[in-house]
Amino acid sequence: MCGIAGEFRFDDEPPSLAAIEKMMTAMIPRGPDGSGAGLYQTGALGHRRLKIIDLSEQSRQPLSDPYLGLDMVFNGCIYNYRELRRELEQAGYRFFSEGDSEVILKAYHAWGIDCLQRLNGMFAFAIHERDSGRLILARDRLGIKPLYLDARPHLLRFASSLPALLTDPTVDTGINPVALHHYLHWHGVVPAPHTIINGISKLPPATVRIYHPDGTAKDHCYWRLSMAPESEHRSLTEDQWTERVLERLRLSVKRRMVADVPVGVLLSGGVDSSLLVGLLAEEGQDDLNTFSVGFESAGGESGDEFHYSDLIARQFATNHHKIFVESARLLEHLPGCIAAMSEPMVSYDAIGFYLLSQEVAKWVKVVQSGQGADEVFGGYHWYRHLVTSSEPVADYSRVFFDRDHHEYAQMVREDLVGEDHSRAFVADYFARPGAEHAVDQALRIDTTIMLVDDPVKRVDNMTMAASLEARVPFLDHELVELAATIPFELKVRDTGKWVLKEAARSVVPADVIDRPKGYFPVPALKHIEGPYLDLVKEHLANDAARARGLFRQDYIDDLLDRPDEHLTPLRGSKLWQVAVLEMWLQQHHL
Repeated sequence: MCGIAGEFRFDDEPPSLAAIEKMMTAMIPRGPDGSGAGLYQTGALGHRRLKIIDLSEQSRQPLSDPYLGLDMVFNGCIYNYRELRRELEQAGYRFFSEGDSEVILKAYHAWGIDCLQRLNGMFAFAIHERDSGRLILARDRLGIKPLYLDARPHLLRFASSLPALLTDPTVDTGINPVALHHYLHWHGVVPAPHTIINGISKLPPATVRIYHPDGTAKDHCYWRLSMAPESEHRSLTEDQWTERVLERLRLSVKRRMVADVPVGVLLSGGVDSSLLVGLLAEEGQDDLNTFSVGFESAGGESGDEFHYSDLIARQFATNHHKIFVESARLLEHLPGCIAAMSEPMVSYDAIGFYLLSQEVAKWVKVVQSGQGADEVFGGYHWYRHLVTSSEPVADYSRVFFDRDHHEYAQMVREDLVGEDHSRAFVADYFARPGAEHAVDQALRIDTTIMLVDDPVKRVDNMTMAASLEARVPFLDHELVELAATIPFELKVRDTGKWVLKEAARSVVPADVIDRPKGYFPVPALKHIEGPYLDLVKEHLANDAARARGLFRQDYIDDLLDRPDEHLTPLRGSKLWQVAVLEMWLQQHHL
């Protein structure tokens, strides 16, 4: 796990190593174990390294192979790199390192962009072809690893974090009105290529982009998720589905044990993370470190789920670490959490992951996490609302969006209102082939869009702020493809996620499987009062916020007067949404 950066010129100006150094300095937490930079005729590459696989200097980046004429920087982990290496060695390739990075370089030389079909893992990488001058950028199928771009007519810069690109003061930092619409409708989700900043975009998941020396570029989407059942699956029984899911998940967990350092688990006590602990125990993982976090109660809402995480820790005899965060400490660390966000994030558990990661990093450098199971296997309540839907777009928007376009027009200044971008995006995505039923349409958009730019991005940002690599077994693309073909009726049965829960019964206790759905509760950020309300008022009323003038003052005043009465359909705080955006913009001096 690392941070990558690059600058390529499409004119006669030389690339700037100074710009690379600034970006790498901004990403030190992503890679504190080493750094490197390379200068080429029309470009420069930079890399911050977190040593996980091949701890030697042979895997230091940028990785160059003068014989093949290729240079590369890579962020992520390829879980099947050993199998690919054996195949490449049989084809005559020789290796000078023991890591997965060099396997990507050789695989690209052997198979071109078709190598992406062979990679199992999480990745964002850049490959420079010395002879042709082309630059190849690629991102993994489910967007687990980020890649942000500052693309101008004669210049391209890229980095693993958006703030790294903000080290150039000439970036257009105006607010992107399309992204603002998405942010305030999808509880912080801004689909690629947009970001909240006009001058910065992000490469979409499952995409390879090829830049030519004249600056022209072309995208290739190398993977699409189809929810259509395969013919071989149509006759499967319920028991056969659960067996296949468990078999595939076992393989996914085993793949993510690949490391030259110890691997732990973020254990919330829910079925997803508990199942990971159980499967790791099956694989013979000894002295497994598990980690849970809890907060003070507020508004009559409990702030921890230690009862369930303790149960799993006892069941599998893990080295369990519980972190209890007092309200004063939560307030103290909010600025650091917001600074760690590549984009503003409204989910309360960002601070949970941030503080948990700081503690986890004292013990391990790699953790497995249960993100993605709810989107992939149908765990959220709104899927059941769509079973009988005759108007999927309207029904999905009603149960999932934080507000409708009418309310949005009443909250932002007039020139930012624009079209109903979020509703149009959902309508377009639902209409794409490969998902016929409303539930499948919702599962697909949540897996490939919402998941990427909310839970997955949150985990990446918060763990990397502590120099910690997070792996997400539920997002193994082969597992996701299998889950996509499961009849939606089996996913949403009972309280949802039925197939996965049934698969878990042979691994973890029923008390964990049949418990009410949980999450990282942070009541103080939902029931905003006392010092938290003072903090929000300070950021929404200061000179920077007033000069920016994103929101109508009467709307903000109403939120501040009655914060507990302004909740979204998913029970999120509308006040916290606008506060986080302003705090993030001010944190980065925008």
